[in-house]
Amino acid sequence: MFFNKHNDERLLMQKKTKNIFALAVAGVLAFSVPCYANTTDDEIASVTIMNENTQQDLMDVQERLAALEQQKGNTESYLSELSAQLSDLSLGLDSLQKSYEGKLQEIEVIQQELAVSRENEQAQYENMKLRIQYIYEESVNNNALESLFSADSFTDFLNRAEQISELNKYDREMLVSYNNIVKEIEDKEKRVLEEKAEMEQIQQQMQEQQNAISVIYEDSYRELEACLIEIQNSENAQSELVEQIRQQEEMLDQLAARKFAEEEEARRQQEAEEAAMREAAEQANQAAQETIVSTPSQTQEQETASPQAPSEPSAPAADNTPVTNMTYLGNFTLTAYCSCEKCCGKWAQYAGLTASGAYCQEGVTVAMGGVPFGTKLSINGHIYTVQDRGTPYGHVDIYFASHSAALAFGLQHADVYQVN
Repeated sequence: MFFNKHNDERLLMQKKTKNIFALAVAGVLAFSVPCYANTTDDEIASVTIMNENTQQDLMDVQERLAALEQQKGNTESYLSELSAQLSDLSLGLDSLQKSYEGKLQEIEVIQQELAVSRENEQAQYENMKLRIQYIYEESVNNNALESLFSADSFTDFLNRAEQISELNKYDREMLVSYNNIVKEIEDKEKRVLEEKAEMEQIQQQMQEQQNAISVIYEDSYRELEACLIEIQNSENAQSELVEQIRQQEEMLDQLAARKFAEEEEARRQQEAEEAAMREAAEQANQAAQETIVSTPSQTQEQETASPQAPSEPSAPAADNTPVTNMTYLGNFTLTAYCSCEKCCGKWAQYAGLTASGAYCQEGVTVAMGGVPFGTKLSINGHIYTVQDRGTPYGHVDIYFASHSAALAFGLQHADVYQVN
């Protein structure tokens, strides 16, 4: 009977001990869920979306800027063509104006010649009238016949007759010549006046064309000015977006560093909690063993007494405990790079210049995001300086002077400390 009662008490005590252990495990697991993970992840997701949107905005601005640059080039080319046309028209108008002035002078000379010819015509006409009147009067008075027949000889008669005939012929020739000269001058005046009218018409057309091109030139120039203003605004927007992207990427690096630190803290906390769970389990097992070997009265006392909560365990010391002047950051991924095009791509053109402005040095320069430039890192007992970017927080890229040395380093992992 006593044996059965003792077994029942032992079973009851073991059951209570298991319940206590289960409650302890549940409490530890409840506190082991990090409350900050979702917040950091949400911030990273939010900043990532913002960064993607900013990147898209930058692409849109760059496409718009490229279109504006093309429009600017087309407008400048068109303005150059218009300027050449205006220059040609200006030269043509100048040449035409000189020809027009020459025509005016030529018309003036022709009109003077025509006036002189008409004066000569009038004088010749008066002379002819006098001669005709004289011949007529002499004929009436038979003076002409008397003069003709009073010749001393036949030769003298022919000479006098020939003189009269030559005089009449001369008058007719002079009249024909005069009429020809007058007609030639009149034709010349008419032709020059027609040329003057044509030149005036051409001059008017060229002037109208010059005015039209001037209007187009002014409109195109205003369009070019507006395009230049829009290009300037787009370049300013591009600079602002580039700065936003830089800030967002820096924020993402900081968030990645914070997340890594939180994960490291959660890992250390989980290890401490697991150690506490193991300690609580050991205490519970020890209490159960003590209950089994105790007397019934002691067992009764243990049943009536309130159960003792396990003492709060202290966190075990982490491996690689940092010295006083260093802070342990975690076990990071290590890679290597050099300043060649294979490692740096388009940045190789800067001949080993880092993002901080310092030149790469083997044994000194490392690249990592999430920490300020100049941060000292202790890796495998060697002190490096963060002078470059290209990797997120938790990934250290170590600079080597040659590509073969970087390849030989390969991929490694090591505990990293920040020198305070």
